[in-house]
Amino acid sequence: MTFTRRRPFSRRQAAALLGGLALAGAALVPARAAEGQLRIAKQFGVVYLLLNVAEDQKLIEKHGKAAGLDIKVEYLQLSGGSAVNDALLSGNIEVASAGVGPLFTLWDRTRGRQNVRGVASLGNFPYYLVSNRPEVKTIADFTDKDRIALPAVGVSVQARILQWASAKLWGDKEFARLDRISVAVPHPEATAAIVKGGTEITGHFANPPFQEQELAENPKARIVLKSYDVQGGPASSTVLYAAERFHKESPKTYAAFVDALDEAATFITANPEKAADIYIKANNSKIDRDLLLKVIKNPEVTFKIEPQNTLGLGQFMHRVGAIKNEPKALEDYFFGNPRVAAGS
Repeated sequence: MTFTRRRPFSRRQAAALLGGLALAGAALVPARAAEGQLRIAKQFGVVYLLLNVAEDQKLIEKHGKAAGLDIKVEYLQLSGGSAVNDALLSGNIEVASAGVGPLFTLWDRTRGRQNVRGVASLGNFPYYLVSNRPEVKTIADFTDKDRIALPAVGVSVQARILQWASAKLWGDKEFARLDRISVAVPHPEATAAIVKGGTEITGHFANPPFQEQELAENPKARIVLKSYDVQGGPASSTVLYAAERFHKESPKTYAAFVDALDEAATFITANPEKAADIYIKANNSKIDRDLLLKVIKNPEVTFKIEPQNTLGLGQFMHRVGAIKNEPKALEDYFFGNPRVAAGS
């Protein structure tokens, strides 16, 4: 089995959701935001557990009714920051869920237009770059024969963290050095490649629980890089974000969404066993339940909506020219809300 560079979503999804919109040239203006309408893009992994719980427990609908509003919620499954950003810019979703890297990209490119900003964090999770090639002990050991799978080349938070690590090792001018051997592959497929071996994929910058599955199921798999080591400690690598129009024109829906997320975070922390069952059901996952619980209970994992340690990545992206505008404080790229205001 051979993997090649490809769009991390299907042609059918692209036709239905994106309408051929390219991020760099996006100029579409979404239809007027409507109270009670909420379409959310989600991706793969435990990092999206808050959304799984909110959907299972109908928490957004619950908080909407408390505010006198019936909210119709729709969840759309996508893969990769590029696909999610395109869907948001084209007006096919109100809320995007992706890495903080894609957030900074869109925040930078939409200033003065759609004015995209962060809504909330999905929690703190360590991301691992795993290799099934024993010779690879650091990122310096990858060669042109290797391929590193990640959700979106040069755009996803995994890609940005890999660039940041490259800049620390080889200097800022070489920040994109490993982009040439990176390929866009959804996490489930990349995990299968690392576990089974025999493909051109020898590295995978994943997220929980895929990285834990690789380490548990392939004795040759090893951690090459940890995101927290690059970011300087626990960080909210995956976030939710939206255009200013939704924030301004649907205040009740927006508030119900944030309140629901906060309740979901509290629920997961208090009920990890129930949260694990919700994840398995929502994702039709065949993951070992004990392994999943180990991920959820990992002391390095924190379920909360207040972002932590996100600014550094944005400042790195500005320093190397990936974004034009420099973020200087959380309020630059996150909407104001008491539940997230103390973040970083």
